[in-house]
Amino acid sequence: MTVNIDEKYVVSFLKKLLDTPSPTGYTHHIIDMIREEAESLGFPVTFNEKGGAIISMEGENDSYTVGLSGHVDTLGAMVRSITPHGTLKITSLGGFAMSSIENEYCIIHTRGGKTYTGTILTQHPSVHVYADARDFKRSEEHMEVRIDELVSSREDVEGLGIRTGDYISFDARAVVTDSGYIKSRHLDDKASVAALFGLLESAKREGWKPKQNVKLLISNYEEVGHGAAYIPSDIAELIAVDMGCMGEDLTCKETDVSICAKDSSGPYDYHMTGKLIELCEAQGIEHAVDIYPFYGSDASAALRGGSNIRAALIGPGVHASHSMERTHTRAVIGTARLLCAYVQG
Repeated sequence: MTVNIDEKYVVSFLKKLLDTPSPTGYTHHIIDMIREEAESLGFPVTFNEKGGAIISMEGENDSYTVGLSGHVDTLGAMVRSITPHGTLKITSLGGFAMSSIENEYCIIHTRGGKTYTGTILTQHPSVHVYADARDFKRSEEHMEVRIDELVSSREDVEGLGIRTGDYISFDARAVVTDSGYIKSRHLDDKASVAALFGLLESAKREGWKPKQNVKLLISNYEEVGHGAAYIPSDIAELIAVDMGCMGEDLTCKETDVSICAKDSSGPYDYHMTGKLIELCEAQGIEHAVDIYPFYGSDASAALRGGSNIRAALIGPGVHASHSMERTHTRAVIGTARLLCAYVQG
């Protein structure tokens, strides 16, 4: 059965995801949004103890369960300390180059519920003042947040309610171009989550069921390595849906669905990977098969956590991962089409 994916719905929901701050560890707002959207489509939602969402689809055969995972947690930072002159030292959440967040706007989220805007800068930001401004090492200890409030001391900042341990989210700056490109921070992995919801919306609108039960795990700690370390025990096979990489020695493009044969955790299941390739070829889905030596996924976490499963990894091709990322609607819709074909067969 060939299904129709509503591109307008998928892109609209992706934009909504991208505009919702969710640095890893601070995901309760976006998980609430996930729950509301899934329930509006008629699919029940439960939660694991870490706060990740589990969306259930009833299949024609309820003796077997396929898992699909995507993560809504993103890169971000946390307040490490407040400096005597009223700026914030940071500690990173997830793995990214400090140069990729220099000069970016951000939001500080206090535990008291207040938010403040700021800008991430080096300690030597001006070429008119610092002779080494261009060469100053972009490392965590040299970065700070300039807060958009009238503060000039630690006491001023503390008076705002900002404390060590408060979360900092980066401005996603999401844009959808007329040519179909989607450029934004955090396409890893919100583009994949939007593709998963494209599957759910299609099943609701067109009234189809998967062959087996399907559980969608929307994880919230993937960027720090344990998002899917626990998965429901009835899942027999898991497809991690996460962004595909582009670059040297890789064939993936921004219009492709990436099929990862092997990453840093080792090879993915031979038969699942082969089936995904066959479905792409049969359905005319643009795709690439690659190996990612510096990559791990929710499926990696599940396997390392002791889950007795088979696993595979796919996702939309994304350029400049963990920086200012870009993909194309063709890759996101292609990912949704591939997932639909897999769970139907």
